[in-house]
Amino acid sequence: MSTNLDRHRRRVQGKTRTAFVLSGGGNQGVSQLGMLRALIEREIYPDVVVGTSAGALNGAAIAADPSLENLDRLDELWCSLQGTDVFPGSKLSRAWNVLRRDDHLFENSGLAAVIYRSMSVRTFAELAVPLRVIAADLDTGEEVVFAQGPLGPALLASAALPGVFPSIRHDNRLLVDGAVVNSVPLWHALAGPVDRVFVLNVTGSVADKVSRSPLDVVLRAFAISRNQRFELELRHAPPEVEVMVLPRPIDARDVFDFSGARELIHEGYRLTARMLDFAGERVPRRKSWFRRSEIA
Repeated sequence: MSTNLDRHRRRVQGKTRTAFVLSGGGNQGVSQLGMLRALIEREIYPDVVVGTSAGALNGAAIAADPSLENLDRLDELWCSLQGTDVFPGSKLSRAWNVLRRDDHLFENSGLAAVIYRSMSVRTFAELAVPLRVIAADLDTGEEVVFAQGPLGPALLASAALPGVFPSIRHDNRLLVDGAVVNSVPLWHALAGPVDRVFVLNVTGSVADKVSRSPLDVVLRAFAISRNQRFELELRHAPPEVEVMVLPRPIDARDVFDFSGARELIHEGYRLTARMLDFAGERVPRRKSWFRRSEIA
């Protein structure tokens, strides 16, 4: 557990209980790193983290060590990624998978390697902050929430987009991407003892962008459907809980494109920093990541 987090909890113990909710969104999840940096820089730390798919990966990293130093490491990981790291193989191998009637286009070895690189701990019990990871049961259609046991299988299941990656057999269930049932898992934060929730939702970028491939069409349809659930949960949030939906950058890349990560991190930071400054959450006792003129 980080020293910064220890100091913060001693200062606000018994006052404000904070949740971070991180949506799915595939490569769009890189923008969440800038949002997280703006929060942690202002010593806004989570008491619980809830994440789906790419948001579960980022959420697990911040739950393990909610520090700026750890975000630096996560930034480098995202900025080093290429599409072939996550989606290995050629167009010919994808066509072969279809012809032999496999249930997926890509093996998940690349995705598993990225998840492994992002993890500094291996189990939920080792995390500094409680974490909830959302997946979907392919057999029953149930929403599945992981909060204990090994992290790796839970994160891999949460990001197993059906038809794209193979489903995951874990905890006696056949599991796929949690975004199938709940891309922005707000309700799981509201169900616990919490005073404020910061929502890092990047799924709107998927719904807004131009479709360039069949996979884009699938992701866009999923995003439109699941955003309706999020809007409904947002309208029914308890009035005593403050819910702040952080602004997202415009991201028009297709699902295989991991370029421009650094710029999206910076824009996610700039937008969130400006919003937090307006809300009175300012950087204490040190300079912000960017010059103030760059945030305005």
